[in-house]
Amino acid sequence: MAETFNFELVSPERLLVSETVREVVIPATEGEMTVMANHAPTMTTVRPGVVAVKTAAGNTERYAVFGGFADILPTGCTLLAESAVHVDELDSTVLENRIEAARAELEGASDEKKTRLEQLVAELTKLGEIVIPA
Repeated sequence: MAETFNFELVSPERLLVSETVREVVIPATEGEMTVMANHAPTMTTVRPGVVAVKTAAGNTERYAVFGGFADILPTGCTLLAESAVHVDELDSTVLENRIEAARAELEGASDEKKTRLEQLVAELTKLGEIVIPA
């Protein structure tokens, strides 16, 4: 049996997850990372994407996150999300509104900000493709 650790997924609105888990896949800014028990201490930023949580019972739950950061220790992981929701609760209209808002910001943005906004649009679009059936 795989070792377990404590995981919390927190958004400004609510605590979404607080339980003992086997592994968590996080959409870190530098790429997806799998967190397991006894992980080296790490702090990373999180991009929009899906967090997959494998519980101690072996079930997998998925949550859509819209940025934030994760604090990882050998005994646990806390992900503080800018916004998060279980993928079953994700509304395509909300996601489309986020994409349109980012596109609208592109209009008068500086080159540096344009690059970040273009990446955000791409990440949000990809998130929609992953969690919302066509």
